[in-house]
Amino acid sequence: MQEFFRVIRARDGEVKAYLSFSEEGAVLQAGKVDAAVAANEPLPPLAGVPLAVKDNMLIAGQPATAASRMLERYTASYDATVIAKLKEQSAVFLGKTNLDEFAMGVSTEHSAFGPTRNPLNPDYVPGGSSGGSAAAVAAGEALVALGSDTAGSVRHPAAFCGIVGFRPTYGAVSRHGLIAMASSFDVIGPLGNTVDDVVQLFDVIRGKDPFDATSVDVSGALPDVAAVRGMRIGIPKEYFSSEGGVQKEVVEAVMQAKRQFEELGFETREISLPHTKYAVAAYYVIMPAEASSNLARYDGMRYGTRADARELAAAYREARERFGDEPRRRIVLGTFSLSAGYYDAYYANAQRVRQLIRNDFDEAFRDVDVILAPVTAGEPFKLGEKVSDPLALYMEDVFTTPASLAGLPALSLPVKGYRTKKGFPIGFQLMGRRGADGSVLGIGNFYDTNVSD
Repeated sequence: MQEFFRVIRARDGEVKAYLSFSEEGAVLQAGKVDAAVAANEPLPPLAGVPLAVKDNMLIAGQPATAASRMLERYTASYDATVIAKLKEQSAVFLGKTNLDEFAMGVSTEHSAFGPTRNPLNPDYVPGGSSGGSAAAVAAGEALVALGSDTAGSVRHPAAFCGIVGFRPTYGAVSRHGLIAMASSFDVIGPLGNTVDDVVQLFDVIRGKDPFDATSVDVSGALPDVAAVRGMRIGIPKEYFSSEGGVQKEVVEAVMQAKRQFEELGFETREISLPHTKYAVAAYYVIMPAEASSNLARYDGMRYGTRADARELAAAYREARERFGDEPRRRIVLGTFSLSAGYYDAYYANAQRVRQLIRNDFDEAFRDVDVILAPVTAGEPFKLGEKVSDPLALYMEDVFTTPASLAGLPALSLPVKGYRTKKGFPIGFQLMGRRGADGSVLGIGNFYDTNVSD
């Protein structure tokens, strides 16, 4: 544990993966595990494992800011379910990591406390919104980390930082104690350097929870080698079209991953997901609507810093001024799409498109077991390059949003043996049927352990 904090002190001044640390508590907990080892006591699998936690999850007695001035003085009063499960495992929490404010972004530049930088090149973004968690793992400042994925916020930074990130089936991990952004999309997911690390973390945090009515039980066990070898891989033609704006190097890298799977004995076939081109548009109608409802609770009365104004309207204005530009933008968009006269034209139609996208996946999974696709349309971009162009940032979700709309499990991992001219890895994702988390992780683990860099 002391070694991890040594690395943090050496690197985090530049990377800025963390918003707060819990060094004293972490070393104390590590000491307890040491004592148990010395006494030859049985230990759970994650005992002593150093974890980073995205700062939109509650750890009792620690800050929970969601990277917003709105919550900069808020201290959590209880543990999120995932944290309670990890505490039962004697895992150790290094600190809370940076994110785009309220998880709204793809670059971790929209944090109220400053951006996180990509450990591979500090002039570039780490992806988002779980950029702090991904950067902490990639920089050696944590062994594994927890992030949250709404439209791609685990998979996107995993791809940009060259690590592994997993979005479970919607509901497979309890959202109790996760600061809500868009409740029909939000999923807590693990990040690590290997698929096996991600599997072990997911296996602990998954499962049905009485505090979360949307939670479900899913398979976390990896299938045996024979079952994995028999899986068929679909390649969606829409993810490689010129309309998607995918860069040449991304196509080259993902096609290299396709060939690597074929060399391992997997069958690949082209499939079609015809409504993919509508995914981003549908998401950016539904998500702001849910976000505007969820963020209505931040009124200066119940959470964070209380407003000083003596009149109610003034108190609301004072409180809402603590929101950054991106949350304000999404609140306005969401409120508009839910307003009288516009609900059917925008929100209801977006939900219909969401169902069409689900139907596309259901049809595809009649012929294949998993789907292989890019995670991002390009490699990491420079800090500040897109921060003033919301549309360009929203389009970063073009390949991750469809699985989110359908509630599917999706695993991001780097293409082995590939680097761009700038030296960045390129990530690809494996998407599976709802509830088939074990199969997605199994085939990803097979690739990770059988293909060399």
